Amino acid sequence: MTSAKAPRIAAVMARLAHVTDPELDESVVRLGFITGIEIDEQAVVSVYFRLPTYWCSANFAWIMAEDMIQAVTTLAWVKQVRPVLDEHMFASQINQAMAGTRDFRTAFGAEAEGSSLDEVRRTFARKAFGRRQLALVERLLADGWTAPAILALRVQDLNDLSQIDLVWPYLEKRAVPGPFLSTDPAFIGADGATVTPERLAVHLNTLRGVVVNMEFNGALCRGLLAARYEEEEAIPPARDSQPQLIDFIRTTRQRG
Repeated sequence: MTSAKAPRIAAVMARLAHVTDPELDESVVRLGFITGIEIDEQAVVSVYFRLPTYWCSANFAWIMAEDMIQAVTTLAWVKQVRPVLDEHMFASQINQAMAGTRDFRTAFGAEAEGSSLDEVRRTFARKAFGRRQLALVERLLADGWTAPAILALRVQDLNDLSQIDLVWPYLEKRAVPGPFLSTDPAFIGADGATVTPERLAVHLNTLRGVVVNMEFNGALCRGLLAARYEEEEAIPPARDSQPQLIDFIRTTRQRG
């Protein structure tokens, strides 16, 4: 990396930090998926990335590649973005399509029949919305807020709580149930349904069921990636301090 390109590479990484694995709702940077960035003289940015296994879902890989393009092209100086997937069973199809203008169905032909990336996006956007809502509401409850007070909050009121680091991630997903006004309730169901104080506990328990599955998949992906590339120490910990699959992999290797 030349010193002249270092600021631009850092800017690209900052944009990529907002790209998430659709299933996990975690940053591809934090997950260790990004392996390199190259910028040529024509301001074409190549983003090299990997996934935990050779057979990870082509749908997910495609969505991440599309999101990388969208995120990095927000930089004014970027002329083109080329995601490059490495060591994956569909790397060739995905990389060729991303370098050109082919869509998912064109790239995969008959293999894409019955696949709807839009529906996949909607499904995981709802899960991400629920995960972020659960994290924020639980934080407010821990801070002493009551259920009626939390559910009385409007979207605009969350701006006054911006010192809580969970607010802005939640606001990024607030439009998942549909368009909203600043005077609309801050917390609603992913289907747009109203949440009442009497039903808040049930609502949160439902979200916890979804989030437990997401957390498990996140731990599994970290562990598989760490084992595949023998980089256990390079993979950052999960959002909480609970033992992860990586920890068991590390212990096993130390014993071996």
